[in-house]
Amino acid sequence: MTERSLRPLTEEEYLALEEASPVRHELVGGIPYAMAGASLDHNLIVTNLVALLKPLARAQGCRVYSETARLKVSEDTFYYPDVMVVCGPKAHPLYETAPCLVVEVLSPGTEAQDRREKLSHYLRLPSLQAYLLLEGARPGGVLYRKTPSGFREERLEELLILPCPEGTLKLEEIYEGVA
Repeated sequence: MTERSLRPLTEEEYLALEEASPVRHELVGGIPYAMAGASLDHNLIVTNLVALLKPLARAQGCRVYSETARLKVSEDTFYYPDVMVVCGPKAHPLYETAPCLVVEVLSPGTEAQDRREKLSHYLRLPSLQAYLLLEGARPGGVLYRKTPSGFREERLEELLILPCPEGTLKLEEIYEGVA
């Protein structure tokens, strides 16, 4: 039996680990967790969404990132959202800190974390206007929209009206080609 010491990593240690590792890790409370691969449908949803968001984001001076871009949500927690939109200057060469939109595509292995842990962290970001959870198996999901009194949960219908980047997307276009 092999013993391994486990202690929280600093930001610098985590970023060095990520640079040297062939596997991506999210950092939660200073502890790195290897990320699993995604299904083809998951990847297709992300790709479709990035393609739909890109023109809206560009027109509004924002950037769209997918799956391999880090988001720092606290001193000891970094995630790799499936999609995020950021407006304004880049925070750091290796990560962003102020998205206006974060999207996670749900899968059986990540759904609980996306609905609880990540929801809690993301909704605390001052820049965030919306957190979108998309179903991975069928068209649908939930949008958490920022309002003056906090975030409001909205079930997705045929159209998705985004506050940032401002625009409307058709759910059928997000899920185009998904089995």
